[in-house]
Amino acid sequence: MMNAQKMIKACSRAYIGFSILSLAYVSILSFWNPQATMNLVSTQLPNTDAISSIRGIYGGIGLLIAFLLVYLLLNDIAKALFFLLLFWAAYAISRLVTIWADGPLGSFGSKWLIIESTFSILAFLLLILYTRMTKETGNHS
Repeated sequence: MMNAQKMIKACSRAYIGFSILSLAYVSILSFWNPQATMNLVSTQLPNTDAISSIRGIYGGIGLLIAFLLVYLLLNDIAKALFFLLLFWAAYAISRLVTIWADGPLGSFGSKWLIIESTFSILAFLLLILYTRMTKETGNHS
């Protein structure tokens, strides 16, 4: 029983840590060079307003999310898992709405739909296991 608890906690922390690193990477890239981020989807930023929007949304807000996740990793793993469940699911749902409203995704969007869906399912499973474990043990750290 103790080994299963350690495994659930370790997997949850690793998942949150990987998400933090992934988000921080894109955020730093976007903050430093917004055009590099948009090159991933073959889109040119035509003016400084567009550049500042990508820098702000993917860079600044992305860093804020990464910092929030570091805080939650250190203080409330269940809330971090719940946040990541919502975060990755929102991306996946946005891509599904795009398919419905605008047509099929390209290679980039299709690949990320699978990744984001997988990450949201993983967060859901870890959250269930983690909350079940903490209810049984009374240990919320």
